[in-house]
Amino acid sequence: MSWKDTAEPVLTRMPSVRRPQGHVPFKRKLGWTVGVLVLYFFLTNVFLFGLGTGGGDLFGQFRSILAGGQGTVLQLGIGPIVTASIVLQLLGGADLLGLDTQNNPRDQVLYQGLQKFLVVVMCILTGLPMVFAGDFLPPSPDLAQSLGIGLGGVRLLLFAQIFAGGILILYMDEVISKWGVGSGIGLFIIAGVSQRLIGGLAQIPGFNAPSGTSAGIIPTWIGILLGNQSVPPLLTPEGIRALLLGVGQIVPILTTIGIFVVVVYAESVRIEIPLSNARVKGARGRFPVKLIYASVLPMILVRALQANIQFLGRILNAQLASMPAWLGSYSQGSPTGGLFYFLAPVRDPNDWMWFAGGGGGNAPWEIMMRIGVDLTFMVVGGAIFAIFWVETTDMGPDATAQQIHNSGMQIPGFRQNVRSIERVLEQYIPQVTVIGGALVGLLAVMANMLGTIGGVSGTGLLLTVSITYKLYEEIAEEQLMEMHPMMRQMFG
Repeated sequence: MSWKDTAEPVLTRMPSVRRPQGHVPFKRKLGWTVGVLVLYFFLTNVFLFGLGTGGGDLFGQFRSILAGGQGTVLQLGIGPIVTASIVLQLLGGADLLGLDTQNNPRDQVLYQGLQKFLVVVMCILTGLPMVFAGDFLPPSPDLAQSLGIGLGGVRLLLFAQIFAGGILILYMDEVISKWGVGSGIGLFIIAGVSQRLIGGLAQIPGFNAPSGTSAGIIPTWIGILLGNQSVPPLLTPEGIRALLLGVGQIVPILTTIGIFVVVVYAESVRIEIPLSNARVKGARGRFPVKLIYASVLPMILVRALQANIQFLGRILNAQLASMPAWLGSYSQGSPTGGLFYFLAPVRDPNDWMWFAGGGGGNAPWEIMMRIGVDLTFMVVGGAIFAIFWVETTDMGPDATAQQIHNSGMQIPGFRQNVRSIERVLEQYIPQVTVIGGALVGLLAVMANMLGTIGGVSGTGLLLTVSITYKLYEEIAEEQLMEMHPMMRQMFG
């Protein structure tokens, strides 16, 4: 008996959102999407019942990528979903599952059930350390005393809430994937990053932001021009540094604009393979192989892997009385030395500009090694996860060739069979996948090093621009098929 026979009774009974039986009108899709997005914003403002004061965000700089909200019902964000995807990507890439999700309907159901089961497991494995290890989500002593359940009982109550939030976000993503436009994970990332971008541009302490937070770029520049914002003399090194990286934030502004331009341009760079229909004379088309063929979504997996490594480091630091120096040393929740320091991603210019007063007091060679590890991790990891993504989402040469052949199309000048199409696609797809994944990883690190508006991570900004661009394309396609129903039949 194989593992599939053993697990099938459990995996096939995992609750799922029913698929629509027929075509869903665009307005209804838009309604479902907006409704889930409103629910997401609402839940990120529902704080945990029984949460005490203090604590810290275990995800830290990864929060914008993993969505959710610190101390809220959606504390876990999309972290369990992404971690489960990493596990499936690795198992699928090593061909340990033995599932044919392309041709076997039973394997498709098992794969979807296994993914949901892993998400549930990850909700438990991620939520338990947050509540019971250290004071990341401290329980309220007053509530424990008033209910008479002790601090352990309040911790269980906190865990139940964040576990329920993790399951909620799983099915919110599934609702959008089946009944809405785009994917829930993409929309949640856009929502989180957009909030920080708007805050970085326009937040005013005491008005639309808590007192003590830094003002946005627009209010800051208005203060500079009116003389209300003090800056060092502009002709001094301190003044130039303040305008470029300090209060003026000229470099983050240019970096953010540059990322937008580069990603939109890269999305439009493609190799177009000509196609023709053997049965319909004159029917021609093109199959585009984009430079970022695997999209930037594999970057979520790479950053989530880094987030889990840093998550482990903070848990060990909280549990061990004295962590070995070679393993890591921490100050205010951030690694300052050891292995976990070198594995931590560079977040902003202050992490590496030792010559401008940054670097956190670390030696230049330590800072350069950290940059090298982060760059290698992102470039190599981006290429590897892009390959896994292409294979597991049926975007590889063999799956794509089969799809083109089933549509009745062929490449002019080649035999009308799957193998001929596959040989042509093999000349482009593997190479473009690796180049695109490595390029996205390089852009993410460079954006982090130069800084962005609102302190948004480079990966978060890349994801937001790319997902928004693809969402625009999908909305345009939906509107086209609404106007011309025959197009819907052609696209299936």
